[in-house]
Amino acid sequence: MKKIKVAVVGGGTGGLCLAHGLSRAGFEVAVYERSRTRTERLQGYRVHIAPMGSAALHECLPTAAWEQFLAATGVSEGTFGFVTEKMRELAVFDPPSSADPAAAHHSVSRISMHQALSSGLDGILWHDKEFVRYETDAKGVGLHFADGTTAEADLVVGADGASSRVRAQLLPHAKRVDTGIRTIIGKFPLTEESRAQLPRQLATAPTLVLPPPGCGMFTAPHEFPAASVNDETATVDPVLFDNTASYVMWSYGAKAGHFPADLAELDAPALRSLMLDRIRDWHPAFSRLVRDSPDGTVSMLPIRTSVPVREWETGPVTLLGDAVHSMTPFRGIGANIALRDAQVLCRNLSRGGDVTAAVADYERQMRKYAYPQVRGSLRSAEQFVTESRFSRGATRASMAVVGAGLSLRRKLRG
Repeated sequence: MKKIKVAVVGGGTGGLCLAHGLSRAGFEVAVYERSRTRTERLQGYRVHIAPMGSAALHECLPTAAWEQFLAATGVSEGTFGFVTEKMRELAVFDPPSSADPAAAHHSVSRISMHQALSSGLDGILWHDKEFVRYETDAKGVGLHFADGTTAEADLVVGADGASSRVRAQLLPHAKRVDTGIRTIIGKFPLTEESRAQLPRQLATAPTLVLPPPGCGMFTAPHEFPAASVNDETATVDPVLFDNTASYVMWSYGAKAGHFPADLAELDAPALRSLMLDRIRDWHPAFSRLVRDSPDGTVSMLPIRTSVPVREWETGPVTLLGDAVHSMTPFRGIGANIALRDAQVLCRNLSRGGDVTAAVADYERQMRKYAYPQVRGSLRSAEQFVTESRFSRGATRASMAVVGAGLSLRRKLRG
């Protein structure tokens, strides 16, 4: 029987996970990545892998890559909490219990994640292949690249991110829009000395800050394990892409109207100055996070989201991850949904039978689980920067009630 040839456009999280799974299942797979060095700014930050993503990785990856991923995950002492801008504790949740790493939460740097996912793909992962367009005929799909080369496949999977060229050709009506929210982000180096200068909650656990309405802040530490090493991105920016020094990442968000009109043109010192002015009445630990973050890590990011589209006719080209359902980062679920895409598509194709039917079922499932997350992450983004005193007050009050209940339960357990 002729092997089905699958071409994956884009060597990100979902695309590489899919490539591993399909390769293990006996498919002929090629991944075409436009660049050898991934230098988008978020590559310098951690990503949260939820049990959904862990299960997909465990199912798709070969043992060596799975163990490399686990060895690179961060160490965490604390648990997720909610605080006010004055560091008054509202709620600290109990740690999720799971002895099975394939059903657990993990914090991992995007660089370490890419290192694990790229391993073991010799002869499959091809760099410097910038996708330009595809064309279909009775024989399959032809891919065209910027260097003038071409490739052929029975199935093309567009996993080329939020600005997907595959999506632009397949679903030209699909939109990605500006939410009107802007975030300023940075990385505070965690050393023995700096750790002692922070409240334990900020130094050890992800924390959502609920200040007065109009803005929000999120912080999360990432403690690198000994197995972490740099890759070629460290030569591009040794500060932002350092993959060995632990840190606390922070993100402050508000609607664009709350920022100066020239926000996009501000450099790191100006962004830091703006932030320090905004949080001058907060607990001093937040000012310390911002003030002591190196210039190379401080930047502004506009928040965009995809707009879910209606069902489309299935063919020999499909989409995965941010290429079809990019979402705001405010639920920390985007990478996990991309991994679930890879898992579902790999399962469907591995069962054999008609490829078009397998892809159609994947697309049906994907729309069902991914699009609600797109809408939900947008709601979370809007709640993060809500200007409603009632809404923010209700959230703080409800978190305080939840926190009191959790605290009482912990006391009763002894």
